[in-house]
Amino acid sequence: MGPLFDSFWRAAVYCMHPRVVALSLLPLILIGGLALALSHFYWESAVGLVAAWLDSFAFLGSFKGWLEGLGFGQAVAYLAPLVVIALVAPLVVVASLLLVAVLMTPALVTLVSQRRFGALDQKRGGSFFLSLAWSLGSTAMALIALVLSMPLWLVPPLILVLPPLIWGWLTYRVMAFDALAEHASRAERLELFRRHRMALLVMGVICGFLGAAPAIVWASGVLFVAAFFVMIPLAVWIYTLVFAFSSLWFAHFCLAALERLRNEAKSEAVLTPTPRAVVPDTVQPLAAPDQVPLLPGSAES
Repeated sequence: MGPLFDSFWRAAVYCMHPRVVALSLLPLILIGGLALALSHFYWESAVGLVAAWLDSFAFLGSFKGWLEGLGFGQAVAYLAPLVVIALVAPLVVVASLLLVAVLMTPALVTLVSQRRFGALDQKRGGSFFLSLAWSLGSTAMALIALVLSMPLWLVPPLILVLPPLIWGWLTYRVMAFDALAEHASRAERLELFRRHRMALLVMGVICGFLGAAPAIVWASGVLFVAAFFVMIPLAVWIYTLVFAFSSLWFAHFCLAALERLRNEAKSEAVLTPTPRAVVPDTVQPLAAPDQVPLLPGSAES
């Protein structure tokens, strides 16, 4: 657990680096601008469609009447916006993760490498397109698992376990691959994934729970509708910082693990004795000069 905590506090300190703060603004501008544009043009229509869809369920109609009888009729008005936000939030999370993986992670890994692992050789076991394909494939599998697990969310304990576990698996797959893409070979990457799979999954799950923090900001945007368009960029920036921290955490942990792996390989190479050449018994020693026989026809000087 030592390397886990060591890389954790190092990542937290690196988050205050001016370059990291500046890099976090780029995904914020892209996702925040897109979210604001979509909210401006489609928010009311999306809420209206969801409200009409909810009204089609008979049991929800009786539930609304029961709330209105208790004097909580205004709470019904927040149901449709909450559903819209619940549907949009995973898309924002995935978009933030992909943008951080593409735009921020290479720069953050370079920052960690230059400041801490300058002597680590780069074997470039993963190219940009391989990293992109890996991220997209992992994201697709995570979304499929998320959709298939939705019926289990009705069980109260599972809704607190399954989504963070799926996001944690996705985070560790994407972040660990990108952290090792430049420095590790394919064989080294597979070996590190095999050795530290549980630690990487724990890191991903913790990052998944941290990624749930911006949901409070989304909920505040519903409760305070006037500030909703301010809450969207704030939530996106928090998502970006969480994933930037995750990227730094995985970079410190994976590069340190790679350094230990190579040191182990060097130690084994030094301790392994070099095999000595064995001289066959049939080889006869060289004869002395006065015992060398003369060739036929040669004259003795």
